Amino acid sequence: MNRAPFPRRVIVIGTGLIGTSAALVLRRHGAEVWLSDRDAAAASLAADLGAGEVLDAGGPPPSGPADLAVIAVPPVAVAAALAAAQKAGLARYYTDVASVKARPLAAARALGCDLARYVPGHPLAGRERSGPAAARADLFHGRPWALCPAAETTPRAVACVTSLVTACGAEPVTAAADEHDRWVALVSHAPHVVASAMAARLASAPDGALALAGQGLRDVTRIAAGDTALWTQILLANAAGVSEVLALVADDLRQAAAALADAEAAAGAPAAPGAAPPAGGAEPGQPGRADEKAGPRLAALLDAGGAGVARIPGKHAGPATRYAIVQVVIPDQPGELARLFQAAGEAGVNIEDFGIEHSPGLPSGVAELAVKPAAAGPLAAALSARGWPAYAAPPPSGP
Repeated sequence: MNRAPFPRRVIVIGTGLIGTSAALVLRRHGAEVWLSDRDAAAASLAADLGAGEVLDAGGPPPSGPADLAVIAVPPVAVAAALAAAQKAGLARYYTDVASVKARPLAAARALGCDLARYVPGHPLAGRERSGPAAARADLFHGRPWALCPAAETTPRAVACVTSLVTACGAEPVTAAADEHDRWVALVSHAPHVVASAMAARLASAPDGALALAGQGLRDVTRIAAGDTALWTQILLANAAGVSEVLALVADDLRQAAAALADAEAAAGAPAAPGAAPPAGGAEPGQPGRADEKAGPRLAALLDAGGAGVARIPGKHAGPATRYAIVQVVIPDQPGELARLFQAAGEAGVNIEDFGIEHSPGLPSGVAELAVKPAAAGPLAAALSARGWPAYAAPPPSGP
């Protein structure tokens, strides 16, 4: 079996969120890391954060080529960056982290890059913030990291990059480049457009409406705050896959809108003189037969959505898990969350996920702790005994 040692000497080209986060992890593992970026200020900031040493332009480190070069630039710049890095002899092996794979790989082949030593990659991790200041050493922990080697790529190159992935705490997933792009169009790229479309409706919304915004709206729109320039490049580079998914989503939304419009029109239509009362005894302007038609159409979409959510993998890419929610009323003051988490730990309960809903105008909020169903009752009792109003809700029903 071809095995490559962990890359102890690494060059990171591009010191944004992903590149700097990878560099921070490598430094934790004792690797020597050099940083390169066309934006000297970004490279300097990453270095000041402890991500490595800024590499002098024009060639490899003074001690010779690195074991691995990680190219962390936008999709349209990957091929040119790879060609330049290989021409300068920066490293033995190369990988990238762009979220689109087929077009950069084709461009690299057209430029004559050495694909035997190149492993296209994509960590499926990120934040709504960008730049080195947003970097985190735990960004990739438990996340999938796609590897899309070309036919020419050597096993030793794949082994080297795989060792980087596992060191970052990520789960390597191998896929063909075009297959990868179809998959991420569905699970990453189209969702960003959908979130942005919903968030765009808020730009001119009345302040009174926004005052009612809850966690659901924040969940739906959170990723819309991403870097516009980067996401424009990503979407254009994966145009075919994203457009196909968006067309299907748009069709579902059109059908839902039509069902609601039909129900509203029928409910508000005045009765003709001498006409019999609507089916079910409803008066004009009240729900009736229109709802009997629209309801199943809407329910079918909502049920399909629930079935889709149930298929999203759980932590560490494991099977989807249904958790129970323990709701805890906590004062909005320093130290309360720390006390809450400590109490859960002392009760021997692992918090699988966490959210908080603030109460408008009130000095308190509701923390929602997702735990395994068997732990919900004991945790609620333990927290109540410590003075927090706590309520255990069962896990959601469904497939």
